[in-house]
Amino acid sequence: MNIMQNNRIIGLTGQSGAGKSTVRAIFEKNGFTVIDCDGCAREIAGKRAFLGEISERFGEKLLNEDGSLNRAKTASMIYGDRTKYLEYCGIIFPYITYDIMRKIEFAAGDVLLDAPTLFEAGIDALCTDIISVIADVKLCAERISKRDGISLEKAKERLSSQHDALFFRENSDYVIENGGSERELCEKVLAIIEQLKGK
Repeated sequence: MNIMQNNRIIGLTGQSGAGKSTVRAIFEKNGFTVIDCDGCAREIAGKRAFLGEISERFGEKLLNEDGSLNRAKTASMIYGDRTKYLEYCGIIFPYITYDIMRKIEFAAGDVLLDAPTLFEAGIDALCTDIISVIADVKLCAERISKRDGISLEKAKERLSSQHDALFFRENSDYVIENGGSERELCEKVLAIIEQLKGK
């Protein structure tokens, strides 16, 4: 696959609940082709080959009666057990990586990969630049709780299974701290877009 036809491939990642969706929308409005890696994962979760591997490794307890993936049971399992989380990732990430590379190959112009698991999946290697969005853990937990309709405790549990802000600071070209207003966030994102266009 030839994925170098694009001028830039920007990886967007960061803490859950930090505000990546807003950042993504600003990039999209400024002409970037957005590839939703979570969307890729949802598509893959319905594929027979993937479901077969999941059933073989974890049994049929994660499947619904119709053979589809039970997302609630899967989330409960992987966010509560680091070992099982890594095993699950080991199954799904190769599918995600292949799908993303295929989409990049056919994308026009600059690409933004909206990828919460950018580093875990190894797709950071495809990126010319990496942007991470971070925020105070308490604020992230509150946003997750409100967005997903789960308890604060569950939201904190989810955050604890992910990289912390320090990791993103050390492994990103640009870091956006989202603790203020949406206008402030927009200004930070537009400043980064200008820097990227100037490269």
